[in-house]
Amino acid sequence: MTYIKPAFRHPDLQPNAIGFHKKDYEGAISTLCAGCGHDSISSAIVQACFDLAIEPHKIAKISGIGCSSKTPTYYLGQSHGFNSVHGRMPSVATGAYLANRNLKYIGVSGDGDTASIGMGQFVHAIRRNLNVVYIVMNNGCYGLTKGQDSATADEGSISKKGQANPFEAIDLASLAMELGATFVGRSFSGDKTQLIPLIKAALSHPGFAFLDVISPCVTFNNNKGSTKSYDYTREHIEATGTMDFVPFEQEITVDYPEGSSKSIAMHDGSIIELSKLANGWDPQDRMASFMKIQEARIKGQILTGLLYIDPETKDLHQMLNTTEKSLNQLEANVLSPGLKSLVDINNEYR
Repeated sequence: MTYIKPAFRHPDLQPNAIGFHKKDYEGAISTLCAGCGHDSISSAIVQACFDLAIEPHKIAKISGIGCSSKTPTYYLGQSHGFNSVHGRMPSVATGAYLANRNLKYIGVSGDGDTASIGMGQFVHAIRRNLNVVYIVMNNGCYGLTKGQDSATADEGSISKKGQANPFEAIDLASLAMELGATFVGRSFSGDKTQLIPLIKAALSHPGFAFLDVISPCVTFNNNKGSTKSYDYTREHIEATGTMDFVPFEQEITVDYPEGSSKSIAMHDGSIIELSKLANGWDPQDRMASFMKIQEARIKGQILTGLLYIDPETKDLHQMLNTTEKSLNQLEANVLSPGLKSLVDINNEYR
């Protein structure tokens, strides 16, 4: 058996707007379990970056520990990458973004990596409005350590061993919204029609963009009684509406019946198109979105789609009023302006 991906691609495959082919956004062959939802998310990331025509070397992918954090090996092989320690991906992403604001950052984590050991890191990345697409591949279990329940496993959910989880689940989408995340979405690894536009919109958002993606673990948490299984997720999904993302380079047109659609303009001129909105739900109204999530949760449903967005937001660099030039490109004379400048700064605190 080989783990080397063949280099041959059909010669008639069309490149994207900047001349890259889809293979330029791919990575190594996956070593995850056959049928793992994480591979579908990896594929969606590849497609989104290809469609948006982002140069691969202008993307940085950062992860922690877990099955989900192995996935950056399987996509964007020509991009920057850093596999950090358990739960510490947000800190590494923060340092990288402060040093180089010119890259697009994709942070990949799991429900254990984020909702347990990394919870404090997750919270502070949100409050700082770190400009990162933060994807949680959520399967409700610790796949690398043989399937123990994670903090997102629903109360009463049955594990593969037949045991019911006695603890209340942490709903990461609700938590992100309550903590002030400026972009919150939820999707299912088996629904690329919804997931790819969500990733595109998240990549265009100027701030913390959180995506909670239900991704069933085929080995340890795809049994009857598991609320993170393929069957349960398909049977209980309630979508807020269909969604499309229109890059600013394309002609933007709207043709929906009045009252059934919503157009959200992004900072760069791109448009998020939402059609057939759920009753009583406005993705730019934090309280309405939060209530809709709770209503679905009470009914045992999984609300998916773009749940909340604040298109007019300030990211970490704007909050700190840093220089427009990336910190990693500043010259020595700027970083060390001399003794007089140091004395002037110290005098401001006297």
